[in-house]
Amino acid sequence: MLDKRVLRLARGANYASLATMMPDGSVQVHLMWVDADDEHILINTEVHRPKFRNMMADPRVTVMIPDAGNPFHFAEVRGVVADTVTGAEARSHIDALAHKYLGVDVYPNPITSERAIVRIAPERVLVFPPG
Repeated sequence: MLDKRVLRLARGANYASLATMMPDGSVQVHLMWVDADDEHILINTEVHRPKFRNMMADPRVTVMIPDAGNPFHFAEVRGVVADTVTGAEARSHIDALAHKYLGVDVYPNPITSERAIVRIAPERVLVFPPG
């Protein structure tokens, strides 16, 4: 089970920075909407995007979630992609995230390819301040 402080940050209306590895070994970082189930950080993206391709080629990622009200309170989760979910569940999830972040019931942006939920299994978790 994820630390309750990580769950609170990931399930709240806080943005996350997602770091993935590019094919040349450089790091790509994106500002993302974030969520969590009890054991994984959840990122929702489209399968044609470089960040998704990066995660499929190299499953190592880092997600940093600062508290929107106090960015010096944050969680850093280093882990690996455990699995992905596409189809109706991924579409429903992006709509739920749109409600969380924008207050709308349907994700307003065009979907170019297919939505995917990326489940990230934590290997190292840091919460600041500790305790």
